[in-house]
Amino acid sequence: MINEVPTMNITSKLTIAALAVGLAGVGAMAWSAQDKYSLQLPKGLSFSEFRGYENWQVVSVSQTAELLKVEVANPTMIEAYRAGIPGNGKPFPDGSKIAKIEWKPKKMVESPFAVNVPDTLQDVFLIEKDTKRFPDTKGWAYAVFDYQPASDTFTADATGTVNCGFACHTIVKNKDYIFHSFQKR
Repeated sequence: MINEVPTMNITSKLTIAALAVGLAGVGAMAWSAQDKYSLQLPKGLSFSEFRGYENWQVVSVSQTAELLKVEVANPTMIEAYRAGIPGNGKPFPDGSKIAKIEWKPKKMVESPFAVNVPDTLQDVFLIEKDTKRFPDTKGWAYAVFDYQPASDTFTADATGTVNCGFACHTIVKNKDYIFHSFQKR
């Protein structure tokens, strides 16, 4: 009896090759996935300064004709709101941060009534108070990071086309340059 070495048929070889290519593709996607926290505006805010904003408490929600928005704030800013700022005439403390997350809406088809819900992420608008770092804008810094759905990445909006920043917020200087109040629950 001659010892025969088992050989793989062509189907087995193709299956192994396909799995190898698939795993390589998944590995490449994981390797090339964007770290949004590496983004920064020149001489401005970095996304990393807002790490964890996804879990911050809601301040307010709003809607324009084109976008649904939720404003969330870090614990420093939430404590300030609860202490009566800005209604008590005091400014927000340094370290206050707020993120406005904006989505294009879609109609919820399952609901028995007309309601819009978030669909495609549009951008994340970030605001931070640091009077030493940003004295020219009463301590506030502004940044917009636009979301690109096709590539699942963010880009820093250095042009200010979406970000009106300090110029727009001077309208509410009596509220320490913040539009949204903490909504009653």
